[in-house]
Amino acid sequence: MIFLKIADLRKGQGKINIEVEVISVGEIREFQKFDRQGKVATAVVKDDSGEINLTLWNEDIDKVSAGSKIKIENGYVNEFQGEPQLTAGKFGKLIVL
Repeated sequence: MIFLKIADLRKGQGKINIEVEVISVGEIREFQKFDRQGKVATAVVKDDSGEINLTLWNEDIDKVSAGSKIKIENGYVNEFQGEPQLTAGKFGKLIVL
């Protein structure tokens, strides 16, 4: 498995494997979509090459806190309000190390 660095990430990029440290976790927002409820929060993560926002969905929110070291497998980078954001998404996996 090849691990990337934050500096290597580009929007639209998929199949990302990366290890990062959580700097902070923002406030949890609830939403309703297609008659299902969910939660989302934005965390800031870093490695030795930089920082990026990480979108956390539902049960992943409760797994992490500031100082957590995590691995994202099969993640992807999308764009939110003009900024690149990393997410594990539907097909990826967030693992606390």
